[in-house]
Amino acid sequence: MKTDIHVAHSPDSDDAFMFYALATHKIDTGDLNYIHLLNDIETLNKKALAEEYEVSAISFHAYAYLAEKYALLSCGASMGNNYGPIVVSGKPIQPQALAEKVVAVPGALTTAFLALRLFAPNVKSEIVPFDRILEDVLKGKYEAGLLIHEGQLTYREMGLHKVLDLGEWWLEKTHLPLPLGGNVIKRSLGEPLMKQISQDIRKSIQYGLDHREEAIDYAIQFSRGLDMQKADRFIGMYVNELTLDYGENGREAVRRLLSEAYEQKIIPQKVPLDFV
Repeated sequence: MKTDIHVAHSPDSDDAFMFYALATHKIDTGDLNYIHLLNDIETLNKKALAEEYEVSAISFHAYAYLAEKYALLSCGASMGNNYGPIVVSGKPIQPQALAEKVVAVPGALTTAFLALRLFAPNVKSEIVPFDRILEDVLKGKYEAGLLIHEGQLTYREMGLHKVLDLGEWWLEKTHLPLPLGGNVIKRSLGEPLMKQISQDIRKSIQYGLDHREEAIDYAIQFSRGLDMQKADRFIGMYVNELTLDYGENGREAVRRLLSEAYEQKIIPQKVPLDFV
């Protein structure tokens, strides 16, 4: 009798690439049966707060409120090394002017929004589903919008202007990659099972990296209109050696992000970090 493990992640090409081998049974998972559930990142954050799934992708911003019940897996992170969420506008504006604008953001608990608040603490914002932000900025509904996912590669084609790349800003400020999202696992599963699940997910990521072409062929169906070249580029941005393991640099990046968020009173307490 197999044990069901619910794994929740976003319906994006990078997550699809990461979980390809698990979702298509390319690797032996022994007595574990993985059930995949797809939701946008803000929904995943909220469901993790309600402790709905054994394993979930989350924003590092949300992890500040989850650390008691969930541990971070040491694989599966999305980090932007000198790139990341991008603020765009309909008309050219300077980054410093964002403090006076209303910015459309993809969710209160997204790391993108946390990074924006670290850059511009007094920024005004409105929450808009991530896949509507480009259109709303284009129509002039908002002066600026914060892009996550594939919009980071397509906004120029729509005639929008880059105001700020938060990954570039963070690297210049800290000399570290910007940690955006990671995978968490319920502490109540117990250490042996947590480790077994962590190994399966790492094997899945490694399989995708080792069989890149077939994994991209699978992932492109989740790429929301990107052609093969752009999908490949987007996946390469967020599935790489830091995804297989944070390494000391990646772990330090998460520590720095959450400690700065605490110092600026964006999150209510210091966050203990432990990795499975």
